[in-house]
Amino acid sequence: MIKHFKHDEFSCPCCGQNNIDGNLVKILDTARDIARVPFVINSGYRCAKHNAEVGGKPSSSHLSGTAVDVKCLYSSRRFTIINALLEAGFTRIGIAESFIHADIDGTKSPEVIWTYN
Repeated sequence: MIKHFKHDEFSCPCCGQNNIDGNLVKILDTARDIARVPFVINSGYRCAKHNAEVGGKPSSSHLSGTAVDVKCLYSSRRFTIINALLEAGFTRIGIAESFIHADIDGTKSPEVIWTYN
């Protein structure tokens, strides 16, 4: 049972499609429990049109529903969220100025953390 998220939080904002991976949501829910702070979802599943509009890569994990971006504006909150994501089992994390990306895309290299320019 998912405690902290509603299914529609992960829907594509332009068309409403939602092919989010259930396992991703379960792990994210665990991370939210660990962090004890709200996770605001900036981006979950994206259709190809929306992915292109936001400048997403053609190979974005958002297209397969295996990625999520969590809003994050403060360094102390960033530390809390990243620690919780790692403890919950995420091994692919991207750090941007205003969000943290986490994904479970098995087609990509595991155990990586990257930054966005």
